[in-house]
Amino acid sequence: MESAITRRSLLAGVGVAAGAAALGLRETAMGQDVQIQGFEKAKTDTEASKRWKPISDRKVRVGIAGYGVCKFGAAFGFQDHPNVTVAAVTDIIPDRCAELAKVCRCDKTYPSCEEMIKDDSLEAIFVATDAVSHARLAIAAMRAGKHVASAVPAAFGSLEEAEALFKTVKQTGRKYMMFETSYFHEDLYMMREMYRLGLLGKVVYAEGEYYHFMREPIDSYKGWRIGLPPQWYPTHSNAYYVGVTGMSFTEVSCMGIPSIIEHLKPANNRYRNPFGTEIALFRTADGGTARMAVSWDTPGFSGEMGRIRTQRGTFYDRFATEGMDIKVPPIQRPPLPPGVEAGGHGGSHGYLMAEFIEAILADRKPLVDVAQALAMTVGGIVAHRSALKGGELLKIPQFAL
Repeated sequence: MESAITRRSLLAGVGVAAGAAALGLRETAMGQDVQIQGFEKAKTDTEASKRWKPISDRKVRVGIAGYGVCKFGAAFGFQDHPNVTVAAVTDIIPDRCAELAKVCRCDKTYPSCEEMIKDDSLEAIFVATDAVSHARLAIAAMRAGKHVASAVPAAFGSLEEAEALFKTVKQTGRKYMMFETSYFHEDLYMMREMYRLGLLGKVVYAEGEYYHFMREPIDSYKGWRIGLPPQWYPTHSNAYYVGVTGMSFTEVSCMGIPSIIEHLKPANNRYRNPFGTEIALFRTADGGTARMAVSWDTPGFSGEMGRIRTQRGTFYDRFATEGMDIKVPPIQRPPLPPGVEAGGHGGSHGYLMAEFIEAILADRKPLVDVAQALAMTVGGIVAHRSALKGGELLKIPQFAL
């Protein structure tokens, strides 16, 4: 068990994307191809897949929107799940749309997500578009009667957008799930299960980091990544508290560090963002604290990672139970359907997709529901505001179902 959650194995799963070239997943910087961090494929446990049991023989008709630089639309394996028919795809760039259709083995294409949402034969939509449009398209899809899975973040720098998303989920009764990849990192999955079993007690202190060095910004639709405030993209790190406990942050003081990188200077980006690194100190809903870091401008050691200290034990490189009266049960991520790969970002892609589909089939709440999605996202939005105010302590809006 210990070897599965050492820092070395974690970095192998979430560090620099050594296998991305084989997937065709590459970012463009300064006109050159650069491997995208996090898109290396983790090993799939094919033996575990033999133990997978379907909960239904029904097929969910899914529409997929988005096949940009990260090719996210196809990366989560909807097309390989035995309970899914990818019935339509879209990307506003025709060549990308055609490629997405080919990869997903789908004949039906639409020129935009807005048009695809009108298709009454679709039961669910996966929004894998630019971050700016996630909330808008998710809201439109739910209002059209669709269940929605969304790439991160749930909202983009806007508390009003977050509020509208939350209200739409409650009003429509549709299922909404954000595909936060850290939730199915091997270590975080173990933390969450032990917490759920009551083995850890209160999380006294949590840490999370998302380090992704970008000397030049990753290519993006209409340049939305250029100068992106770090804490507007906070979910990979914030998951190391929210994804363990299911609870939220209540207030934050955040320090922003002005960057020497050109696109992270306020005169050079649409956000007037001066920070390449933002370090947030949160008060948690259960009275603990968390330190969450997002950094674009520090080269070297990189990835998405975190750790927790609890009343009964500590996850730091490994789970330390020395002196603790605690028995650690065998905990493994659930088996994936045969043919579904664990995928990238620490082997999380396939698990997130399978969780969303099973939530629809079983008519239950998905793991990363709208409340948890907004707890991770909104904390970062307010953290950036705090950084702009020199670290002023600010209250964080709460979204509880």
